[in-house]
Amino acid sequence: MTNLVRWEPFRDLVSLREAMDRLFEESFVRPQTDWPVPTEAGMLAVDVYETEDAFVVKSAIPGVKPEDIDISLTGDTLTIKGETKSEEEVKEENYARREMRYGAFSRTLPVPAAVVAEEAEADFDNGVLTLTLPKAEEVKPKVIKVKSK
Repeated sequence: MTNLVRWEPFRDLVSLREAMDRLFEESFVRPQTDWPVPTEAGMLAVDVYETEDAFVVKSAIPGVKPEDIDISLTGDTLTIKGETKSEEEVKEENYARREMRYGAFSRTLPVPAAVVAEEAEADFDNGVLTLTLPKAEEVKPKVIKVKSK
């Protein structure tokens, strides 16, 4: 005995639409990666936070010597540049996976408020760059005490 299956022509169209939605969502809305990378190749990931007296910028830059990092502060724009270089040249191209990136990187950030560039400090410890940008006196919070009569 054979079973009859009713043909529904729109069932295939719905699955095609679902497949196209999934394709666009995975490609453009939330691209899937299996390791964390900055949003653009060559872009340096940073953390920026504010203390009472300064703005602090932290960035992990492993494999780079401190003298190979250029930091400039022009007006209200901070720029960090550098380059990672491959230490060894592999003759065989039989990589199973290659995730380490080599080449130039840079990041330009707006500084949220006026800072004293002459007093800025840069520390590089175990591959982590920490910039401390002291706030200018005019942007530091002022405490006003209330007097009673």
